[in-house]
Amino acid sequence: MASQVVLVTGASSGIGAATASRLVSAGYVVYGAARRVDRIAELPGVIPVEMDITDEGQVSAAVTRIIGEQGRLDVLVNNAGFAQYGPVEEVSIDAARYQFEVNIFGLARLTQLVIPHMRAQKAGTIVNISSMGGRIYTPLGAWYHATKHALEGWSDCLRVELKPLGIDVVIIEPGGIATEFSDVLAQHTSQLPSSAANSPYQDLTDKVTRTLSDPDFVRRASPPSLIADTILTAISSSKPKSRYMAGYLAKPMWRLRRFGGDGLYDRAVARIVK
Repeated sequence: MASQVVLVTGASSGIGAATASRLVSAGYVVYGAARRVDRIAELPGVIPVEMDITDEGQVSAAVTRIIGEQGRLDVLVNNAGFAQYGPVEEVSIDAARYQFEVNIFGLARLTQLVIPHMRAQKAGTIVNISSMGGRIYTPLGAWYHATKHALEGWSDCLRVELKPLGIDVVIIEPGGIATEFSDVLAQHTSQLPSSAANSPYQDLTDKVTRTLSDPDFVRRASPPSLIADTILTAISSSKPKSRYMAGYLAKPMWRLRRFGGDGLYDRAVARIVK
């Protein structure tokens, strides 16, 4: 049997790079898509694809290329995404729209283009990288959490629609992972208007920035390879779960939210962000 063909977006670093490399080692034919395509060239065995997930032309061209070269696409790993933190009052609506363009609409358009090929094969797996941020919430993360909560609901609907067609939809919910994500987020947060001395959110922004860059938090974060292994488990299963939760604080934070209620969770977050 020929090796299965996989497309991993956001493959230039972090979870995407770890996943692309892990799947190559497991015998898959892997295309890695990202804007920083030069970094994918550093991953042995991964076929680089230049793709800005918000660029319709690049997204369509990537799918056309893979089908043209391989004749099929068995697995789509929707990993591309980013987080934008800041007070709801101060984050512009244009910036919020872009958060949705990357984390939801770009992902959705790529998925729409892939589905007909999987449907023709009567088989395929779509893996959507969500976050524990799709189940819980953190201060200043309103727009990021909104996209991840939306992705969870969108994926649930898609799973029910595609199951009769032989296509599985899987949600991966990482907890704290040691990637560039926290560094970029902390840097971005420190540059917000709320970091200015006259902002009513200055104190909260300073606390969130310190929490994200705290050495102890960074040290305890799980490696990206944990999520890569989780994805491999999901796509190699004949009956994958609808959700896989993995990574630092993922399950404890979810249990706290689920069983403790909003009040207890709010107080816990206030103690963490200090």
